[in-house]
Amino acid sequence: MARYVLSDVERNEVAAVADGFLATHPNWAPLEYADDIRVEAERLPLGVRRFLVSSRAAEDATIVLGNLPVDENLVPTPPSWEIAEKEAAAVREELVLLLVGSVLGEPFGWVNQQNGRLVHDICPSRGQENSLTSASSEQQLTLHTEDVFHSCRGDYVALMCLRNPDAVGTTVALVESVEFPEPIRRILHQDRFRFFPDDSHHVVPQHSVERPSALQDRPHEVASVLFGPEGAPYLRIDADFTEALPGDAEAEAALREAAGLLAAAAQRVVLSPGDAVFIDNHRAVHGRDTFTPRYDGTDRWLKRTSLVRDLRRTYVRTKTRARLLG
Repeated sequence: MARYVLSDVERNEVAAVADGFLATHPNWAPLEYADDIRVEAERLPLGVRRFLVSSRAAEDATIVLGNLPVDENLVPTPPSWEIAEKEAAAVREELVLLLVGSVLGEPFGWVNQQNGRLVHDICPSRGQENSLTSASSEQQLTLHTEDVFHSCRGDYVALMCLRNPDAVGTTVALVESVEFPEPIRRILHQDRFRFFPDDSHHVVPQHSVERPSALQDRPHEVASVLFGPEGAPYLRIDADFTEALPGDAEAEAALREAAGLLAAAAQRVVLSPGDAVFIDNHRAVHGRDTFTPRYDGTDRWLKRTSLVRDLRRTYVRTKTRARLLG
């Protein structure tokens, strides 16, 4: 894990960059300002930028920044992302995440996730405790590739902690930490698997009684679990939203074994306020521990965005110059 803790001087410099930007952009519209934010990121402290650039070049699987600015008078944790959006909660923290993240890649979002927002709020929501989404709490989020179903999924998942009083862990497993047996490895490298959108991409409103559609009814891609260099492969898997092709018992068994090996190799990353982690979405999978929400404004609260190294590949896929996929 690559880690850099900002000095208090650097932390104040980042805060000043964010405050200056917000002063000249009073109506918060990150999709509209994304290019300006990338330019403004050049004003971040040199040590921060050098660390992020070198970590990107080395393809570090997990990159952590510590001591980023978080408002000392942070508002209570919102009861849902809809409320967070309506109240424009913790806008400066969103900007800080976009500023530092822009050194690694270009932020983008999804039309059918959180109203097409560029930065998502991750907080527990009443009624969603056992869902397979980031609004859950009592349901463990198993290790997964973010947006596993899509060929233009992000190169990094970026998470910034605003509040985490219960030390809820983010679980991370690196593909390089697992020795897949040769027969299993061979199968995982073959296009014998179907990848589906997770429940967060379903357009049913969060508190609707309607259930998400069955996997078989969702659009999907057929591809391999392991791909890229044979000696140092990349990974694409989500045990809840990946299946072997129908009737392929051998691939189904390989998928189960791969998920088990990754789970055994997982480590916990506990984020504190002001910590941001950037998880390489090709070299690592991530999940989240269970916890009991209080719904009293003190629950765990993160900001999240996805970053792609080359935004033009999303332009090619969508046939528009847009930062939203869907």
